[in-house]
Amino acid sequence: MRLDRAASIDDLRDMARRRIPRFAFDLVDGGAESERNMRRNCTAFEEVELVPRYMVDVSKIDTRTEIFGQTYNSPFGMAPIGMLNAFWPGADIALARLCKRENLPYVASSAASTTLEALAEAADGNGWFQLYVSGDGTVTEGLVSRAEAAGYDVMLVTADVPAAGKRDRDIRNQLAVPFRITPDVALGLLAHPRWSLETLLHGKPNIANYADLLQSATSYAEVQKTLITPAFDWEALQRLRDRWGGKLLVKGILHPDDALRCAETGCDGIVVSNHGGRQVAFGPATADVLPGIAKAVAGRMKVIVDSGIRRGADLMRAKALGADFALTGRALAFGVGAGGAHGAARAVEILELELVRALGQLGVPHFGDVGPEHLTRPRT
Repeated sequence: MRLDRAASIDDLRDMARRRIPRFAFDLVDGGAESERNMRRNCTAFEEVELVPRYMVDVSKIDTRTEIFGQTYNSPFGMAPIGMLNAFWPGADIALARLCKRENLPYVASSAASTTLEALAEAADGNGWFQLYVSGDGTVTEGLVSRAEAAGYDVMLVTADVPAAGKRDRDIRNQLAVPFRITPDVALGLLAHPRWSLETLLHGKPNIANYADLLQSATSYAEVQKTLITPAFDWEALQRLRDRWGGKLLVKGILHPDDALRCAETGCDGIVVSNHGGRQVAFGPATADVLPGIAKAVAGRMKVIVDSGIRRGADLMRAKALGADFALTGRALAFGVGAGGAHGAARAVEILELELVRALGQLGVPHFGDVGPEHLTRPRT
């Protein structure tokens, strides 16, 4: 299928699945355990019904959205994904440049395959930074200092990985650190020569911001110990708030009380997220908890949502449920996997075209005017 014939994000996912070896595709496509939570994220948004109003002039649709002092062309950005160059070589830079070109925020993962400095340069003013708090305080301070020096002024600290999730697909694929060439991996490489050649040209992907620290790692347990800590608590968040001079958001909030505590700590926003269903197998879908969280912190901080955004109408649904903005990771990743930089651009085009059409059908010419009054039934 040609990129211009891809009608949806699901079409791009199918194209990416055919172009990428299974072990690499599953890195992004997979979720925790049975993947119920990952699937529920999408269906929960699909189940949100909005009531169209007619005889409204929708000849001009405005999707521009302002957040943290910057106006973006659309109400979504690229969510952070670690090791994305293992999904498709060069994906990190391609997506950062795309977000600059399309005027969308790009959230650089601290576990990216590309350094945070290179991603800041590629995003050129549209970059946000996502931090995993390490068990080693010097590692965390080093990343925060580098983010400051690189010019990031919005930082998302991930709170929802006190323990790494169990991803069954990775176990079946025998994913290991350091990377091993198993018979199944070898067959996958032979069956996908384009991916193999591109990877050879770009070099073996690693976690670039931790490259020196991870050279001696022999297991995922060691990698996770460097990346995250189960000891990250409210006091640690307060210290980070006092340390970071820019906008600070907490990513991974699923309970109204936690959202309120973030506001009391002085955070500028939260990301209602369950890590795309990749970590916790038993939690709620983000669309189900978003209204209660948004109501709890209304007027006190920005509310962003991720996990499950696959359609332009999902952005409209998220706004009606109380979100100020949205992030999507897999949708744009499937695009880059389907066709590199051109595929990523197609993913953005699909979401934006769907959003414009959905706003016209809803009878709301300005995205900012979408609200809970458009829901078929109140959500709490």
